[in-house]
Amino acid sequence: MEAMYPKQRSRGLGSDDLYEIRPRKDRDGFDLISELFRYGPIWYAGPDAVRNAIAYAKYRAHFRSQRAIIRVLDDSGAVVEMHEWSGAFTVTRATASTCSRTS
Repeated sequence: MEAMYPKQRSRGLGSDDLYEIRPRKDRDGFDLISELFRYGPIWYAGPDAVRNAIAYAKYRAHFRSQRAIIRVLDDSGAVVEMHEWSGAFTVTRATASTCSRTS
């Protein structure tokens, strides 16, 4: 089968795994987005949707032994929370001075 995203990067060593958790446009849960997913984003719904998406991204990063960055975004695309892993996860909460708009 052919991948949905033809711009997938090679899975070489030394690259960071980037995950984004964004609210769905239909407001029905959240999408976990990464270039590593062959068939597109993973949809999470329910009261623990963000927590479950973060847990899955952490599991994948640990399993792949790669440095990972997990960004949780709000409706406007601003970073609300960021997790980084390079042996152990650290959490950074966004403040007004650290927020940056991404697209």
